[in-house]
Amino acid sequence: MLQAIEQINSVVNNFIWGVPAMICIIGVGLYLSFRTGFIQIRKFSYAMKCTIGRMFRKKEAADGALTPFQAVCTALAATVGTGNIAGVAGAIAIGGPGAVFWMWVSALLGMCTKFTEVTLAVHFREKNKQGDLVGGPMYYIKNGLGQKWIWLAYMFSLFGVLAVFGTGNATQVNTITAAINSALTNYRVIPESAVNISSLIIGIIITILVGLILLGGIKRIGKVTEKLVPIMALLYIILAFGIIILNINRVPGVLGSIIQGAFRPSAVTGGIVGSFFLSMKKGVSRGIFSNEAGLGTGSIAHACADTQKPVKQGLFGIFEVFMDTIVICTLTALVILLSGVEVPYGSAAGAELTIAGFTSVYGNWVSIFTAVAMCCFAFSTIIGWGLYGARCMEFLLGTKTIKPFMVVYSLVAIVGATVDLGLIWSIAETFNGLMAIPNLIALFLLAPTAVQLTKEYFRNEGK
Repeated sequence: MLQAIEQINSVVNNFIWGVPAMICIIGVGLYLSFRTGFIQIRKFSYAMKCTIGRMFRKKEAADGALTPFQAVCTALAATVGTGNIAGVAGAIAIGGPGAVFWMWVSALLGMCTKFTEVTLAVHFREKNKQGDLVGGPMYYIKNGLGQKWIWLAYMFSLFGVLAVFGTGNATQVNTITAAINSALTNYRVIPESAVNISSLIIGIIITILVGLILLGGIKRIGKVTEKLVPIMALLYIILAFGIIILNINRVPGVLGSIIQGAFRPSAVTGGIVGSFFLSMKKGVSRGIFSNEAGLGTGSIAHACADTQKPVKQGLFGIFEVFMDTIVICTLTALVILLSGVEVPYGSAAGAELTIAGFTSVYGNWVSIFTAVAMCCFAFSTIIGWGLYGARCMEFLLGTKTIKPFMVVYSLVAIVGATVDLGLIWSIAETFNGLMAIPNLIALFLLAPTAVQLTKEYFRNEGK
């Protein structure tokens, strides 16, 4: 039975994340970029000024809402996860350094895609029975496209609920457990024989923490993410920049290998990675997995923002993709390529490659930091995706299902800490991709609305 499920999922997964899907995601990104006049480039400096400036303003949000900064932190909490550490390493190992170039391309287009998602989410949001602001792809499909497209909204929500348990919870908890157990055994705090008990204890602790935060409502989620995300990102950026500074003379050569490897991967990898399309596919898919542009999930958090200006919040979408992919993912790639660690081209690699890059420069002590960073990244992802799942469940079955969902979602942490997640991760990845289909259709059909909102905003307030 399990083998049959795995085979079926493999076929669906290869199609969802194959060339057709890449073309659709890049195609919609290009279409939206042309329709908005490449706003992610044309108004980039304005977006950075608006978003960064608003971060330092102390403001309390209205009941049932988040401040604009809390909204972007909640969205970043879900996107800045272990994929920024493990996923980039895997893309480089299988696609070569050139995969980083295609990751940048996907991010450039993804900025406009996410800008559109966030703008539409805030414009078409509504208030639920509890007085909370709710929005996202299911709501801009329902309120923007009308009842004849409501099936598309339910499709997105169903795939969203199915995806969050794996992508947002079980796999993230497994990463936390592995990181903590590795640190405990390396420093001989516990013997290898105690790993299973340790995993169960960690799973129970995470279940309690996640439950307390999610059941505390949107306000508590916002307060946790606005503190956790900036701290974890800043620490990671500082240590990564340290490696760049210590190897500054190698930077031009590494950047050259990224550009050359994008079009001639065999010249950089010694022939082991020779496919231009493989390099492009790995880079694009890694960028999409990292920033979620095209999946629509991040707009669910942004829809909770206490703002009356959809386009102004949409600028946070540009900032979010820039920080997640252009900054953090690029720093991870440079840590690997500048540190001198041997990259196993042509074979699977993950967080261990990134960790090796840090330890080769700083020494073994930094493994403690990487364990803490991975725990913070993974935990923040659990919180962000918990909100996404709750909103999808609410859309499907009403507000009465929110708390039961959050209890079940929290308990999944125990499963994630104690079982092998190979098939769960693969299935979750498939549902993750399936979410993109209804969202991309909606973005294409609602592009004129997003363009009109953008023109009106910059006509009245933009500079």
